Amino acid sequence: MSLAETHDTGPVDTDPIEIHPIMTEPADAESGETEPGNTQPITISPMVAPSPERLLAVHIGRSGEVAGGMSQVVNGYLAHSFADFDLHMISSRDGSGGVRAVAVAASAFWTVLRLSNPENTVVIAHLSQGGSFGREGALLALARARGFATVAQLHGSSFAAFAQKRPGLVGRILRAADVVLALSAESRAAAAEFVPGERVVLVPNAVADGVRREIEPLMVFGGAVSKRKGVDVLAAAWQRLAPEHPRWRLVIAGPITDQPMVPLTRAEFVGPLSHKALMVLLERSAIAVLPSREEAMPMFILEAMARDNCVVATRVGGVPAVLANGVGVIVEPGDIDSLESALRHAMTDTAWRTKKADLARSAFENAYSAAAVFPLVERSWKAALDRRSERVVKRYRPD
Repeated sequence: MSLAETHDTGPVDTDPIEIHPIMTEPADAESGETEPGNTQPITISPMVAPSPERLLAVHIGRSGEVAGGMSQVVNGYLAHSFADFDLHMISSRDGSGGVRAVAVAASAFWTVLRLSNPENTVVIAHLSQGGSFGREGALLALARARGFATVAQLHGSSFAAFAQKRPGLVGRILRAADVVLALSAESRAAAAEFVPGERVVLVPNAVADGVRREIEPLMVFGGAVSKRKGVDVLAAAWQRLAPEHPRWRLVIAGPITDQPMVPLTRAEFVGPLSHKALMVLLERSAIAVLPSREEAMPMFILEAMARDNCVVATRVGGVPAVLANGVGVIVEPGDIDSLESALRHAMTDTAWRTKKADLARSAFENAYSAAAVFPLVERSWKAALDRRSERVVKRYRPD
């Protein structure tokens, strides 16, 4: 039986399904996820149909305590009370590999097969490049074949390049979506090569507000300790700055991937932190720095803006749009001299740094807070339901 012939709309089991872990391995290298695997049991909660008055948004991907990236976007959705939608999460991966990763994915497919009420339910697949695109994309296609409204939400820093490399796969998956949500103008343009432009919506990430704390002469980097994130450039710039500014400290937080820890004056590599711990660090810091060579829409920058940081970052992905109009300081990727100069200005000119932090905070409230972003997200989900209704009418309309 083909997916299009599957019509499982019967009653849903009411008891959770629990699959105990068999083994834990590093995550799929293609997906770009480098966090350690979760060793907790895999629990799929029972699927609850929406009430007649409310709609249901089912998210497919990854959530939980993972600092930064796609998981934090999903966590933000799950924590928010939407006006017209209840939310449900289907975990299709958890950072593990091998047999356990197969078990998680298989459980996700089984759960999608048990979904009911397509008239009131929209399925949102969170897609990154590499293995994630194929795995979550297949789940999106399955939901579409079963008659559900579908949304493809694009994440990852290299979607445009991935789309050029794998156009067949990307085209098949995006054409299974009623709406495509993109984080940057570059990703939106790349997606529009495969589906009509009116179906591609530019939606920024939204982040939670911060807690006001006493600001310290502290600079924070958050992300994978990697060449892609520009940690080598930051280390070189800090080696020049540290002797001149003894009051300041640098904290580098994140999992170490392809850049070794090197001794730096008044700098600390703290490794991966919980999301809560990283947010507390940003609430204490004065400067947030992200000298990446490649990005889409980095959550770290938005979270720093919400926590009154002066943000210094590079001209990659969606960063220039976020930090436009003086909201932050933009330097060219890989340019040690420019990064050093920008950081020195931020460290030595308190009034200028404070003004930048105030502009960043204002931009967060106007464009990247839950109040600003989530109504747009909810409208996109409703648009997917409307397009699904049009498909049904067209399918059954007499010739």
